[in-house]
Amino acid sequence: MSSLPVLNVGFSNIVFASKILAILQAESAGAKRLRLEAKESSRLIDATQGRKTRSVLVLDSGHIVLSAIRPDSLAKRLENGDNSFGKEDEEEE
Repeated sequence: MSSLPVLNVGFSNIVFASKILAILQAESAGAKRLRLEAKESSRLIDATQGRKTRSVLVLDSGHIVLSAIRPDSLAKRLENGDNSFGKEDEEEE
C-alpha cells in the first residue's frame, strides 16, 4: 500500500499535500477576502475546532481550509513530511 503525502492541519484533520496551492496568514486582507468568498459559495472548510484561525490554505479545487496552526508550523510539517497526529495540535496554540 502506497503512502500519499498528507498535511495534518490540526486536530487530526488532514489535507493531501499535492492539493495545496498556498498557505496564507489568516489576518491578511487577501486571506480575509478569500475566506468570505468561499463562505458565500459553500467552499469553506473549517478545521479549527472552534479555535482562533491562524492560517488559510488554498486548495487546487478552489476550496479554502481554515486551520488553527500557524502558517510557518504548517510549512515546516510540509518540508519535513511530518504527518503525525497527536496532542501537539492542542498544545501548540
